[in-house]
Amino acid sequence: MGEAKRRKDLGLPPREKKIKKDEKKTGFISNLSAKYPFLPFILGGTLLTVLIVDLLNYYK
Repeated sequence: MGEAKRRKDLGLPPREKKIKKDEKKTGFISNLSAKYPFLPFILGGTLLTVLIVDLLNYYK
């Protein structure tokens, strides 16, 4: 016996169809960091290098 017949015999309403919930739209930074997980290390290294060079030029 199928589920539809069983529900009808028991007097239950038809089963509701499951609606897929839309995935939450993530922000630009979240998408970027998920796509390129090494990007923060590159940006951090670049920033650190620029700061060190600037510090060395300041104390010349």
